[in-house]
Amino acid sequence: MTPSPRIGLDIGGTKIEGIALDPAGDIVARALVPTVPGPTGVLQASGDIVARLIGESGLARAEFAGVGIGIPGQVDRATGTVRNAYNMGLSSLALGPELAAAIDLPVSVDNDVTAAAVGAASIMRLEGTVAYLNLGTGLAAGVTVDGAPVRGADGFAGEIGHLAVDPRMRPCPCGQRGCLETVASGSALKAHWPAGGEHPGRTLNAAVAAGDADAKQALEYLIDGAAQTIRVLGLTVNPGAFVVGGGLRLLGAPLFDGIRAQLAEWAAASEFIAALRFPERLQVLPEGSPAAAIGAAIAVNE
Repeated sequence: MTPSPRIGLDIGGTKIEGIALDPAGDIVARALVPTVPGPTGVLQASGDIVARLIGESGLARAEFAGVGIGIPGQVDRATGTVRNAYNMGLSSLALGPELAAAIDLPVSVDNDVTAAAVGAASIMRLEGTVAYLNLGTGLAAGVTVDGAPVRGADGFAGEIGHLAVDPRMRPCPCGQRGCLETVASGSALKAHWPAGGEHPGRTLNAAVAAGDADAKQALEYLIDGAAQTIRVLGLTVNPGAFVVGGGLRLLGAPLFDGIRAQLAEWAAASEFIAALRFPERLQVLPEGSPAAAIGAAIAVNE
């Protein structure tokens, strides 16, 4: 049976990215709109971008199998409800059923990093076990096996950012201390290097190149935390590939050369770690790839 066209939305704190896939799985329309915080705003903006994507796709609404959504927060896939997505003003919203009623199409809802993991495996044509690491404002991971996501009993698989590695370190918003997210994330970078302002990732490399000692130390913290996260994923999941996405991947070579060097250092000290080949399994999601939107579309009617 020929697959039907699908729409995928990646709803974030500042923007909603949407794509429409044709039956062959090719992107035939792509759009970006600002996120309007609050239940009414999120529903209205989501409905508007769906209508725009359908119009630009050249396909009829009735041809689409449905709409998939990736969104931060705690997602109940069975009910389509998202909770605690505070960065967009949502404490609890039955996003799936309410949007479905508004657009007259089935809607499925998933965690954004889980959706991105599915999308990354598809975009990069990776099979077997793949670990996707999202280095953004926060830190989270998603695991896929032959393209299918591993969600866990309650849908929280991959919340590696809240693995507490050192109780002597900074407190985490989750209530613990020393979580990996407190060293390997955009929020951690901002805390370690306040001079970088609201968006330190945009100026970190230049500051390091200019000899800023605080910026250099912040980059070293980030490298070490990201490498620790990859090591934990490697030892618990044993993926054939690690794919890094999220806004901090745009730091490019200074970040990834540093991560590979740290992984290689650990490998040199341990034959066991060396056998797992972490450095050569590390890949970066291509810039501009709408991984979460594609993954959400793939999951429609899953």
